[in-house]
Amino acid sequence: MEFHSSSKRRGEEERRSPLPSSKKQRIPIPELGFFHLRSLSGGPDPPRELICLRSDRVYTAGRESRRCGIVFRHRCISRRHCQFFLDGSDRKLRLIDGFFLTDTSDLDETRRRFRSAGHGLASRVSLNGVFINGRRLPKGIAVELTVGDEILLGCPNASDDNCRIKYGFVVERILLSEATGRFDPKDAFFSKGNVVSDDTTLCRSGFEELVPRAVFLLNQLRSILGCSDPVSYLRNFFNLDHHGKRSVERVVEHGLKKIHALDTEKRSKLVATWRNAATEVISSEESDRNVVGNYEHGECSTNPVGKSEHTHSQSHLKRDPGIGCYSDGKTFFLNRLEFMGPGTSSQHAGVTLPELLHPVKSLIRVFIATFTCDVSWFLSCCQVPNHLPITIACHSRERCWSSSHDSRTSSPYANYPNLLLVYPPFCDEIAFGKDRRKQGIACHHPKLIVLQREHSIRVVITSANLVPKQWNHITNTVWWQDFPCRTAPDYSALFGTIEESKSDFAAQLAGFIASLITDVPSQAHWIKELTKYDFRGAVGHLVASVPGIHAQSSCYLDADYCLSAQQTVHSKSVARNFLGCVQASVVGLSHRFRAATDSNCAQVKILASLLGKCRENTSGTIEVLLKRNMNIPADANAVSVLVADLDELSEGDAIQLGFLPRDVAKWVSPLSDVGFFSFSAYVYPKEALAAAFEGSNLKVQLVLRVSQGPKFSEISSLIQPHHVASLCSLLSSIQRCLGLWRLQEVLSRYKWLDSLETDFIYGSSSIGTSVNSQFLAAFSAAAGKRSYQYPDSEESDPEWGCWTAGHESRNPSMRILFPTIERVKNGSCGIQPFRCLLSLSEKTWRGLRAADIFHDAIPHPCNRVGYPMHVKVARRRFVSKATMSSFGWIYCGSHNFSPAAWGRTAVSTASSLRLHICNYELGILLIVPPSDTSEGTAGKGFNLDDITLPFVMPAPKYQDSDRPATAQAMREAVAVLLRDKSSVAVATEEVSEDIPDEEEVFEASDYFTEEKEEEKIYAEMLWSQVDSES
Repeated sequence: MEFHSSSKRRGEEERRSPLPSSKKQRIPIPELGFFHLRSLSGGPDPPRELICLRSDRVYTAGRESRRCGIVFRHRCISRRHCQFFLDGSDRKLRLIDGFFLTDTSDLDETRRRFRSAGHGLASRVSLNGVFINGRRLPKGIAVELTVGDEILLGCPNASDDNCRIKYGFVVERILLSEATGRFDPKDAFFSKGNVVSDDTTLCRSGFEELVPRAVFLLNQLRSILGCSDPVSYLRNFFNLDHHGKRSVERVVEHGLKKIHALDTEKRSKLVATWRNAATEVISSEESDRNVVGNYEHGECSTNPVGKSEHTHSQSHLKRDPGIGCYSDGKTFFLNRLEFMGPGTSSQHAGVTLPELLHPVKSLIRVFIATFTCDVSWFLSCCQVPNHLPITIACHSRERCWSSSHDSRTSSPYANYPNLLLVYPPFCDEIAFGKDRRKQGIACHHPKLIVLQREHSIRVVITSANLVPKQWNHITNTVWWQDFPCRTAPDYSALFGTIEESKSDFAAQLAGFIASLITDVPSQAHWIKELTKYDFRGAVGHLVASVPGIHAQSSCYLDADYCLSAQQTVHSKSVARNFLGCVQASVVGLSHRFRAATDSNCAQVKILASLLGKCRENTSGTIEVLLKRNMNIPADANAVSVLVADLDELSEGDAIQLGFLPRDVAKWVSPLSDVGFFSFSAYVYPKEALAAAFEGSNLKVQLVLRVSQGPKFSEISSLIQPHHVASLCSLLSSIQRCLGLWRLQEVLSRYKWLDSLETDFIYGSSSIGTSVNSQFLAAFSAAAGKRSYQYPDSEESDPEWGCWTAGHESRNPSMRILFPTIERVKNGSCGIQPFRCLLSLSEKTWRGLRAADIFHDAIPHPCNRVGYPMHVKVARRRFVSKATMSSFGWIYCGSHNFSPAAWGRTAVSTASSLRLHICNYELGILLIVPPSDTSEGTAGKGFNLDDITLPFVMPAPKYQDSDRPATAQAMREAVAVLLRDKSSVAVATEEVSEDIPDEEEVFEASDYFTEEKEEEKIYAEMLWSQVDSES
């Protein structure tokens, strides 16, 4: 090796850099520094040369002496192999493989290049690469070096007879100026940001090259000992890949070679430390060679689409050191099955439920939503302390349909006084005959875990119910992300929309949790707790479903008057930002206009006259007045609804239609009285007049417009417990896009070119009984599928180019992944576990068979083959023609592929669209936008293929002889097995309750319903007291 430092080169460097001469003692901070590189080049036992280089100068190492300051005469070294740069501004030493194609003498530009390497800057890389601590440096990426790092140029394995000599360096010291402005190279050197004293005795002992390595190892061992999840820390630090190129054993061997010359006592201590720290990682790596196999022959090969590596190595520094099991939210994981043994949180090795909760002792409270649950197993498995507040929302057919609020909760464990089971309500609209006593088709099916800690909150969305079988023996998806604590609560985040900000994660999460606990005021504090955390960094978008017949939001309503601070006032004087709309109704209208009290129709004529004077807005509604009734003993929260000519409003020039329902008034009044929110109201005039004229008991629709009140900014300091319960009710009632409409709301922000699509699939353990071409078309349309031939058209009509059932029938848009009956029969544990999970009716299969859209769901990686999958994953993938990088979106969560989960659109008698949803569901939508958008990440180090799917892709298409594992097919297979005496055990296995109820093939129905009996009684009581006062 030659180090060129001629006066000519020195002069060139001085002209490029504004630094003062090295002879001066006073130097500006932080402009001056040095770094020492210990050479590794030479013969079998060479003298190790120490090179001292200055900050803010680019040093090139390579074979060409004319352009390189550090020259290696060997054919394995490129002409310009790599470049070093110590940035005197941010005090970081960086290295890039190769060199930048254009020279510059501007120091700021040089700093920018090294800080931004890998983001589109033109550079050329070396032929044989640069290896940092045995791992090859990615092309075009500038890596930060620390003391003890070993840099090898060329062939790191020395497998070639001509490459047995190592060429490279060890970073021995990084010296930076002190605050006094004077610098002494013997003062200190820096390692991982920690100042460590220089041991000159060791340096003089002949082992000076071991000092930086030893310091480096000691710092790493301290970090490991202080980490709550040391295995994940080690894996992230070594950045192990899944192709066997760099194993932990070789990392250990690499370290042992560096200390072979130490005396026996010192060597044995360091070797023991290395081996103990790496033992668990070695065993973990052996069980985590994630590959997809040639399953027919029992061999494994690389997945042609998915990749097993993702961004752990770059993001682990962002993790909370007090919490294990890190995820940056960019991908999902799988649960670790029991047969796999202990491992780490790599995407395929998976994660366990106890790991997600670790450390349990730092938890403040826990919220869980699940379909089925085994609470005793959960408490013992995760070693939950009995004082920890835990809320578990779960399914119970009887309790969820019950009209009694007392049936909404239970406390089954005396030893856990703070554990409460909650049974979320199902609404009348989806019951048979709209009578909840007859029940109906509905299911509480989400799988959500919220873990609150003092400094962070973790949100987990999975497909696994809270039962041991699904976490230990069945493959499920698990997504999670941690969010930091805010300096002060932010209640405005509860009402954020996707149009206003990059993420509406907080609003979606709060709205969904509120819908589960709306009938349990004691649990409303969860809404207040969410305001303490910052969800703006959420990577994914929540997709929720809530049972009901939902109307499209009327977001563009201008209000002249509103109810605020106990008064009906002009909205311009108090109302602030618009927050959302609530679909409600007017009760008691029939009392005012019935024949007994209005025999000559005088009241109806007055109503008709006033309605004729009101201005109709674009949604076909008119504004009405809300008035607080403070002196009605029957209900202190009563709110009247009045019709008036708002352009010429005068005292007494109004007529009362009725009242807000009791369950709406109970939260409108407290929130408006205190001034947190302002409410305006709208009704459909034709509907109101028709109901008044007929004197019927039909409900009259009323839309509440919610805005910030005069005291909205002071909520955090003024809010009281009863306000929290009212706020929870508001959030559960406010209109949000759900199911298919939510999918469309999020994905419509991007332009998805069908011509770039490579696949569109949905893998689910259950396929709805009413899945047909209409539902397939609706799902595809929500996902951005279009029928037009001109994708760049700016046509404004939303119906133009819409993907319809006709298009779907002629040209199927997506593929369904579902296991064949042969795959189920060959399962590791027999057929019975699959029967407890898979749901596909023979009728549905026959209806979809002609479309030829079924593909076999083969588990991935190959060690999961034979085990049931309970995953619900959708993906639409595109490939850029310019960069060949993949982009698109992936959904994972609890939604099975069914209208009951996603919703079915229907048209009401008012010709407005409604979305009929049967189930509570929750999932996460991960998006890699097209590269031509402002958020595009394709080509920037992350693409859709970095998220590995839980099944083999591309999935093999069903052959003519293939048949899916329908309920009938599995029954027939079990019957065949029962003929063999050795298989009698099959019939006695316990059947799990993991399959939701069969969904109903429901038809579109009118939204308008009659007042319930309790609403009639409530309205009559209010009218009687109002009439007596007048």
